[in-house]
Amino acid sequence: MKPNIILSETDLERLETLIARQTPRTAALDALEGEIARAEIVAASELPANVIAMGRSACFVDEGSGREYRYTLVYPHEADLEHGRISVLLPAGSALLGLRVGQSIDWPLSDGKTLRLTVLAVEEA
Repeated sequence: MKPNIILSETDLERLETLIARQTPRTAALDALEGEIARAEIVAASELPANVIAMGRSACFVDEGSGREYRYTLVYPHEADLEHGRISVLLPAGSALLGLRVGQSIDWPLSDGKTLRLTVLAVEEA
């Protein structure tokens, strides 16, 4: 079961525009649309500070190894994985959207393995 997520109206509008401009359709777009469809939508001024939103950074811990990670959720043109900037159009990026401190997700790796990550902190990038 996926955790409950929250999005701001501003992020919702921008993400819907981004999705509408993407061709061809991909599984990543479908995943992002699925996340958006199940989200609670709030005014930007009401989005809690502990929620991962576009442009916010988050620290995570791998429950298996104890290793910590830090990523900033960004739009595709801003993505740079070497510098911790992950695109919302990547499956792992859309999985981060709307999570709160204390929530966990399964993070898919390129080798087919999965990490169980728990959000430790969220901050403005």
